[in-house]
Amino acid sequence: MNCRLIAVLAIAATACQRPALLDQLQRATWVDLTYDFSSETIYWPTAKPFQLEVVSAQRTPGGYYYAANNFAAAEHGGTHLDAPVHFAEGHWTTDQIPVTRLVGRAAVVDVSSQADADRDYLITPADLMAWEQAHGPVGEEMLVLFRTGWGSRWPDRARYLGTTKTGQAAVHELHFPGIHPDAARWLVQRRVRAVGIDTPSIDRGQSTTFDTHQILFAADIPAFENVAHLSALPPVGSFVIALPMKIKGGTGGPLRIVAVLPVGTVRE
Repeated sequence: MNCRLIAVLAIAATACQRPALLDQLQRATWVDLTYDFSSETIYWPTAKPFQLEVVSAQRTPGGYYYAANNFAAAEHGGTHLDAPVHFAEGHWTTDQIPVTRLVGRAAVVDVSSQADADRDYLITPADLMAWEQAHGPVGEEMLVLFRTGWGSRWPDRARYLGTTKTGQAAVHELHFPGIHPDAARWLVQRRVRAVGIDTPSIDRGQSTTFDTHQILFAADIPAFENVAHLSALPPVGSFVIALPMKIKGGTGGPLRIVAVLPVGTVRE
């Protein structure tokens, strides 16, 4: 018998023996961590914004209603994935990232008080070690999500980006928190599956060399940016599923990311 078929049958048999798991999923709380895509969606000042073209929204001569749209946008904007190839030549493109690297237990690290005091705050290894002291070790099966509180500013471009300008002239006016390169190295050592943040970039707005991107992506650790509603998640206990548009050869793409909170999960 084909080995792959045997594996599928084994998984199916296991699932049938665990009705409690299916029941837990049905009764769990699901949290959408994705902003919708519209004319208000925030993109990098130099990127092409989201555009929706209505093709049809009317009744046809046949008497039935038919709706269809075209859309166009840059890969990097709104809630989206950064694939490693975005800053690491020869590394995974969007379609090459294994699905197993996009799902897993979430460690939600809250640095909102630090970011509130400093809009250019850099998340440090000390922040990560403080989380570990309170909640246990960060493991290689985890997705690490950083809550800076920036989600409360969406979709106000001035407050979220630091500027309402577009084009290259706006880039030097960007102000928002990010991840310190030393923290990125710490995450690489822990071999985490992926990293996410509720700001426009894993590097802070004033970065000019994007070191955190370079460090994480050289280790094939993908990133999620503009993650929504992290305030709804506890520091531990949630399971995250982050599935991007599977663009062949892509450097990133629009992302639908959700969290599952099993019954009994305690929110702090």
